[in-house]
Amino acid sequence: MSDSKSRFIQLHILTSYPAANLNRDDLGRPKTVTMGNVQRLRVSSQSLKRAWRTSDVFSAALGGNLGVRTKEIGKCVYRALVNGVTLDEAMRDPEATGALPKVKEASAFKIGRAIGSVFAKIKAEKKGDLDSLETEQMAHLTPTEIDNVAKLVEVCRENGKEPDSESLDLLRKENAAADVALFGRMLAASNRFNVEAAAQVAHAMTVHSSVVEDDFFTAVDDLNREDAGAGHMGVAEFGAGLFYLYLCVDRELLAANLGGDAELVGKALGALVEAACTVSPTGKQNSYASRAYASYCLAEKGDAHPRTLANAFLKPLDDDGYDLLDKAMEMLTAQRDDFARIYGSAPESVFFGPGAGTLADIRTFITE
Repeated sequence: MSDSKSRFIQLHILTSYPAANLNRDDLGRPKTVTMGNVQRLRVSSQSLKRAWRTSDVFSAALGGNLGVRTKEIGKCVYRALVNGVTLDEAMRDPEATGALPKVKEASAFKIGRAIGSVFAKIKAEKKGDLDSLETEQMAHLTPTEIDNVAKLVEVCRENGKEPDSESLDLLRKENAAADVALFGRMLAASNRFNVEAAAQVAHAMTVHSSVVEDDFFTAVDDLNREDAGAGHMGVAEFGAGLFYLYLCVDRELLAANLGGDAELVGKALGALVEAACTVSPTGKQNSYASRAYASYCLAEKGDAHPRTLANAFLKPLDDDGYDLLDKAMEMLTAQRDDFARIYGSAPESVFFGPGAGTLADIRTFITE
């Protein structure tokens, strides 16, 4: 699906984080990557997309056009039926009870498994074990699909029976949620309902070499009057740095995923750029309060094949004697100009940075 607007939108963002552990590996350490033969701190694209998708920015801009990613839709169906509540109430509060007619546990269990299996492979059945109502993989459900499930729950509540195959026609590829349209979904059990992501998000990395540091800490027992030692000791690991983030959006694919709804496309793009510039991953925020806004954002749009500018930092910016942010902006601009010289063209662009431009400028540029 095409309109007169540029197909590809690219964002190049620089954000400085103080001491932080935004995205941990399996040992609890900040994630890293080696580039240019040096170690950099890294924040995974999965962590970034999760933070954006669940942020107040997305909620305020996209409201009822956001999906739910879960393994537990079958559990929620079961709870709605046995506890006498709607599906929405069961999804919001697992302990909720209500005055709606209740279904026997054995029947609700079968209904929950039948509905859950529509979205992904259901776990092996274990009688009475509610965890066997979960799917093996998380599935991203759109608002339309959740509404379909809610209606089927009420039908099953009325007749107390497991739904037939015709009733289980719950999946939809049209009317995709905005977050599904942006970030895609894969349903291994029903791949014709897969949605190709319109947004590609790189792992953010520091523009300079970085080390993971150790924070030895102690905690004092408030009621201990006899022992001068600490009540607890431990080590937490953290890092700090200036991160480069690249993301690209295929506007035509986004429009196709959203059924050609131009207004929703604009809202999705606006929410994405605002979240990318203002929303931090939630990892260890209580310990480090490392929330940060982007200091620089270069937005580009055009029809030429997109490209990252990460090579600007192949040589880490580790030399002394310059402002790191200024140098990083300079290197990004130089890399962009080099690509324009080599390949003969450059996408149209605007930016904000110290003393120039605004987030509103970027939003207007990418949505017009």
